[in-house]
Amino acid sequence: MCSREQGAKSPDRLDQGEITTATYRVGIGYDCHRLEDGGPLRIGGCDVPFHRHLAGHSDADVLLHAITDAVLGGGSLGDIGEMFPNTDPANRGRDSAEMLRAAYERVRTSGLEIVNLDCVVHAEQPHLVPYRTAIRLRVAEILGVTVEQIGVKAKTGEGVGSVGQGEMIAAQCVALLATAVDTQPTI
Repeated sequence: MCSREQGAKSPDRLDQGEITTATYRVGIGYDCHRLEDGGPLRIGGCDVPFHRHLAGHSDADVLLHAITDAVLGGGSLGDIGEMFPNTDPANRGRDSAEMLRAAYERVRTSGLEIVNLDCVVHAEQPHLVPYRTAIRLRVAEILGVTVEQIGVKAKTGEGVGSVGQGEMIAAQCVALLATAVDTQPTI
């Protein structure tokens, strides 16, 4: 059994004698889109030079869609399809950055903030590592958070399945959200 050293402060105790409790929420997002001829490829709000693009009702930014679902899911606020249905003509060709901003504003209104995002883009081609920093910076800019809060990894399909055969690109995101609530001073 572990015990706290004598005199060590609880991480929840502030020097001012207040207790702060944080509520943490986790959301998971996933999206995939088919690749079609003609570029450029839009990933994470960045145009990546490539001879193919992602097909979809909006601009088909697979990473921003996964992030949108993750932050909405963490807030128990539905998903991207509920907020921006593909049956609404207003969403045809819509900028995914605009959708992510609106979704995150809904999450913030509910009292939650992003702690961090951990994202994976699954693409056989193009090689995305050279664009990772630009993607992280763009996602941070869209959300109004620091780049240190955004993690982006790129993985291939190792030649297996729809990703590995270059038929589609998929993305996953885990979002950690939190809200801090100050309670009454300790006695």
